[in-house]
Amino acid sequence: MQKRKYTFKGVKMIEIIVKQYLDRHMGVPIYLEHQEREPHRFIIFEKTSSNSKNKINSATIAFQSYAESMYEAAKLNEKLKEVVLNMVELNDIGCAKLNSDYNYTDTQTKRNRYQAVFDITY
Repeated sequence: MQKRKYTFKGVKMIEIIVKQYLDRHMGVPIYLEHQEREPHRFIIFEKTSSNSKNKINSATIAFQSYAESMYEAAKLNEKLKEVVLNMVELNDIGCAKLNSDYNYTDTQTKRNRYQAVFDITY
């Protein structure tokens, strides 16, 4: 497997690295924002914070796994956690650590979802 660097104007964008990795490994659509029409199962994520020290970057990323039932959302969340932890196989990822995960059902739309929050060093 060839290791690639994803950059935007010379800056590594963790969102691009994460999205492309998940697209290859999850088997469900991966979004960075909600879509007008969404499938029954998908994952949406956002960087909630970031930091940089001595040219080492870190980010906290929240992943939300949506599915047609709570059970399926929990299963998708478990697969997501395994895939994100395996991102360390990429040259640009130094560490992926699970911060927390929990049932995060959307009370407004009543959509089943889980949220997993990771701290990623890159």
